[in-house]
Amino acid sequence: MDIVIADITQLERDAIVNAANPSLLGGGGVDGAIHRAAGPELLEACRRIPEVAPRVRCPTGEARITPGFALSARYVIHTVGPVWQGGDQGEAEALAHCYKRSIALAHEYGLASVAFPAISCGVYGYPAEQAARVALTAVHEAGVAGPPLDITLCCLDTRMATIWRSAQAETHQS
Repeated sequence: MDIVIADITQLERDAIVNAANPSLLGGGGVDGAIHRAAGPELLEACRRIPEVAPRVRCPTGEARITPGFALSARYVIHTVGPVWQGGDQGEAEALAHCYKRSIALAHEYGLASVAFPAISCGVYGYPAEQAARVALTAVHEAGVAGPPLDITLCCLDTRMATIWRSAQAETHQS
């Protein structure tokens, strides 16, 4: 897994992962940036995904896939991370499912490369240090269950990249 500091919307990968909200209709942060960069076709594609509950096209911990439209990536894998509620409400399991289900979709579509943002670490308030450990473990577990996949974790800044690189070093030692 590579950890880079970049704008995820500019990465040339088979898919980029969107840290979406359950409606999949755009929002702030990474979600808004991906929707803006992909163009209005992405919103229309998301509207065509059936709701599984009122205003919910993708429940927390699940993933959906759409074309990438104007992005360099061929696909966008949308996943909904958990909102941090203190750590004892199943947040770690839900976050792990985001990574695992996104990787499962990448395998299902025969993709060779995927880039992830730091899911739930923005407005959803998941502590980055804890999220990094959960994500790296989930990616490792999902990676051994399928064909090789080139995975990139895209960080917005040096602070976040440092946190993720530190967690990566810890997981390699254990």
